[in-house]
Amino acid sequence: MTYFQISASSRTGCVRTNNEDMALVDDVLVRNESFSEKFEVKPDNRLMLALADGMGGHNCGEVASNDTLTNLRFFFRDLPATLDDEPFRQALKDWLKSICMLIDSKGKSHQVYQGMGTTLVGMVYFSGRYYWINCGDSRLYRLRDGLLEQLTTDHSLSNALGLSTHSSQIVNCIGGGSTDSYLDIDSLTGDVEPGDVYMLCTDGLTDMIGDTHVRDLLRHGVDADKLCDAAEEAGGYDNVSVIVVKITEE
Repeated sequence: MTYFQISASSRTGCVRTNNEDMALVDDVLVRNESFSEKFEVKPDNRLMLALADGMGGHNCGEVASNDTLTNLRFFFRDLPATLDDEPFRQALKDWLKSICMLIDSKGKSHQVYQGMGTTLVGMVYFSGRYYWINCGDSRLYRLRDGLLEQLTTDHSLSNALGLSTHSSQIVNCIGGGSTDSYLDIDSLTGDVEPGDVYMLCTDGLTDMIGDTHVRDLLRHGVDADKLCDAAEEAGGYDNVSVIVVKITEE
């Protein structure tokens, strides 16, 4: 049997006073706490792992990330188990349009929420298939045979301009005034192996510690809490949220 050993942690960091990040592990929303779960991979099981990094200042980002992951949780739970690959992808794209409209309408109805938005990155197991999804600059990495690889592409201004340094300015997100949001959806089916370690993170981690440091920590088997510790020890200038997934076989 194949299992996911999952740890998740979401923290405010050392500088900010409010945590606009949020994590989703299966049915559990995680903010300002840690969570762990063991998931058994079966064809009739489903699992959504996702991170949202809210933006907008004050409480706006917190609301955007919460609304997005709460909505995603119910949407994913209610999907028909019989959906094939293409209908599943289309359902995710339709959901993106729906949540963007919800975030936008909330901003128009309440001045305090105007312009709020969030990133979204996720790893999905559904109907025996694996996927990753991305909107923004939160990231999914994989550690395999000691080598760390970023699977997602940042939807950031710096990446669009071909710059090597990361910029917090993003060109795609949910809400945030974006009028043409899009969702990268890629298949991992057939490419998930026992011994793999997957890590989802907001930029509060990778802006604090580099990929080499992340790789070394994951090589030593650390969980999401220890990665958040490392970001805070490096300064913790931003909220930081991490999900670590270890693929095991018993």
